[in-house]
Amino acid sequence: MTDWNFADVWDVVAEAFPAREALVQGGQRVSWNGFERRAREMAAFLVGAGLGRQAKVAQYLYNCPAYLETLYACLKASMVPVNTNYRYTEDELLYLWENSDAEAVVFDSSFADRVETIRSRLPAVRAWVCVGGGCPDWAVPYGQATGGAAPGWDRSGDDLIFIYTGGTTGMPKGVMWRQDDLFAVLNRTGELRYPEDGGLEGVRRVLAAPPRHPPPRLLPGPPLMHGTGLFTAMSVLSSAGTVVMPTSRHLDAESILDLVERERVTEMSIVGDAFAKPILAALDANPGRWDISSLWLVISSGVMWSPETKAGLLRHNPGMTLVDTLGSTEAVGMARSVTRAAGGGDAPPARFVVGPDTKVIDDEGREVPPGSGEQGRLALRGRGPLGYYKDPDKTAGTFVVIDGERWAIPGDFATVAADGTVRLLGRGSVCINTGGEKVFPEEVEEVLKRHPSVADAVVVGVPDERFGEAVTAVVEAAPGASIAEGELGDWVRASLAGYKAPRHVVRVETIGRSPSGKVDYRALRERALRAVGPRA
Repeated sequence: MTDWNFADVWDVVAEAFPAREALVQGGQRVSWNGFERRAREMAAFLVGAGLGRQAKVAQYLYNCPAYLETLYACLKASMVPVNTNYRYTEDELLYLWENSDAEAVVFDSSFADRVETIRSRLPAVRAWVCVGGGCPDWAVPYGQATGGAAPGWDRSGDDLIFIYTGGTTGMPKGVMWRQDDLFAVLNRTGELRYPEDGGLEGVRRVLAAPPRHPPPRLLPGPPLMHGTGLFTAMSVLSSAGTVVMPTSRHLDAESILDLVERERVTEMSIVGDAFAKPILAALDANPGRWDISSLWLVISSGVMWSPETKAGLLRHNPGMTLVDTLGSTEAVGMARSVTRAAGGGDAPPARFVVGPDTKVIDDEGREVPPGSGEQGRLALRGRGPLGYYKDPDKTAGTFVVIDGERWAIPGDFATVAADGTVRLLGRGSVCINTGGEKVFPEEVEEVLKRHPSVADAVVVGVPDERFGEAVTAVVEAAPGASIAEGELGDWVRASLAGYKAPRHVVRVETIGRSPSGKVDYRALRERALRAVGPRA
């Protein structure tokens, strides 16, 4: 049995490398010693404010050192960090903090007015901590949030981390991860891999050994409030590395490339073409401007990453490894696809290779035979979350026991080729039924986004008298590009069955993806309905 706790491991890292940089953002350069000290001070403040063991602490912050320092503080004090989407409205914030039983909220000063409107309705919150200048008088400025009280309880691998995750509809759900389980999952792919039976002494032995590579320096593209950004950051910190954060709160490809060169970034996490295409466009427009030779690993999660974009990036740095990861907050590491430079030409489409703990199962819980063409849902067994906080019904629907084993089944549909590789089809919740045929929007979107004139695309269904629903593409064109009538339908039919080709194309200025790559399918479908009409 293991008993991993992130704070225990990070304390050992701070002991081993006190002067090494842990966090970098603009002019802020935080050493591991400073990282640990600030987390210790914040943990003491939370204890002094009356929060007990496993009390919930909401983080309502942009990417910044304070985000990870507060996370570390929660883990040190055996409290539960609660991520908060900074795009939420007042009602959504109220729901989240009530649902999570938050007893403290750490927020960016730019959100003070929004917090002010709801804080009187949150009597359970004992402490409000404000990060940045211009803090209101009812909150404690972050730099002054210190205390002398130490937790009167021990840390444990059973301590929880909450990751609230929401799809395109409905209220977010709090995924409950035991730290021991999450650490073990992330440790499998970390830069440094610690022996599972070695405990903290094993960590010390690994850290004391001569390094095989320079310590990792990660640039997390997505917000830390989402699992993709947070998990990659936590993995790199556990590998005694550095998290390098942009100062811009919006995607700025040139600034990202400046940062990669200046900080010698070795790893970057992104969200598919939403990040990769602007970065590639900047590289193509400015050949030779940036030295990105330090960057050896780019990881994408959550959204399709086109082979053409991968090939373009590899032309600028053939030494990179590009990784598509298939999974979710509920099921981390279902499968992955790795692309490396292969002497020119386009990179092949992602072929996800699954491990022995990932299966595609049908509605009866049986494994889909490879090469059969049958559709099923991806399922992952082994270490995973305990379930959804205060939601036993959704927990029972996602975490299912089959033949005595517990499987996480988030709802991703897929088929399995004869060679065992997986083709992802999409989520059944937005599946389009056209003439009795099922069309998974993501499958069509993947093809559309490979068109040279398409910057981004989303596929929805609109009512159709003949077919029930008509496949409709909502398209954001590439800058300066024009798309001829019928061109995209022909493009899709060249790769997919004809019934999957869009019958209607609606052009929009922007798809409006969130930093995690998610889109509001409901809003885009309403936009398509207004453009196409209720009857096609």
